[in-house]
Amino acid sequence: MKINFTKYRKIYYVFSGILFLTSLFSIIFFGLQPGIEFAGGSVLEVEYSEERPSASEVKKNLEEVGLRDVSVQPLGEDGFLIRTESADEETHEKIAGVLKGAEVQEFESIGPAIGDELRNMSIIAILVASLLVVLYIVISFREEDGSVSSTKYGIIATGVAFLHDVFIVLGVFALLGHLYGVQVTIPIAVALLTTLGYSINDTVVIFDRIRENLRKNKDRDDLSTVVNKSLNSTIGRSVGTSFTTLLVLFSLLIFGGATLYYFVLALILGVFLGTYSSIFLAGSLVLDWNQLTENNK
Repeated sequence: MKINFTKYRKIYYVFSGILFLTSLFSIIFFGLQPGIEFAGGSVLEVEYSEERPSASEVKKNLEEVGLRDVSVQPLGEDGFLIRTESADEETHEKIAGVLKGAEVQEFESIGPAIGDELRNMSIIAILVASLLVVLYIVISFREEDGSVSSTKYGIIATGVAFLHDVFIVLGVFALLGHLYGVQVTIPIAVALLTTLGYSINDTVVIFDRIRENLRKNKDRDDLSTVVNKSLNSTIGRSVGTSFTTLLVLFSLLIFGGATLYYFVLALILGVFLGTYSSIFLAGSLVLDWNQLTENNK
């Protein structure tokens, strides 16, 4: 049974538009909570040998020492992940003294200047990766029958991955930051880059099949028919790959521990969105953009 993917493309656009606008609202009004890698600060991982106190009690004790911007998150059953302003060794010793009955497992401190540099480098890495992918697709897809230009393929593949998939994941983390104090850290930035690559890879496979079918289009089918034929022939591969990837990621989410939780969550969201956008958005956008340019000639 062949599925007509492009028939209901306006519904896909509305659904994705709602997700995009909700993410935009979340990012603008809530903002992203940068981790110490980007904002500077200190992070301690502590573990209690006896009964663990409440997070509010630990936070109150730390604030009494004079620390600001204190965040205390449960870590497993016996520990806490504590984030504070940048602390020197003397302040570190004060913190260790306040946390009675706790053993410091890990301590890390990053200055604001290094945090700014890491944040800027992460943004540049994502933008440069997006630009290079556009150039790669434009060059790789230049040999075709001329029905769809390689520039359209490149812009759509990267635009959907960046403005849809990555942006919506950021919107979710802005909301999580507002509700639960979840911070955007280096692992989350890595997950965003992975989402970008995963989504583009899935889309390029579909675009390559569209290009191949256009080249073999002896029956002179219209572009809508070719796009649907291409999506039907690749959907098994896309869904199968995503399903096996998600099995591993959900296993990590459940058994991987607190330190991996939000990194894996970002990857799961990215795989879901990347699969959805590749199947339901990318081909439809090629069809509509091509029809628009053809009508304007």
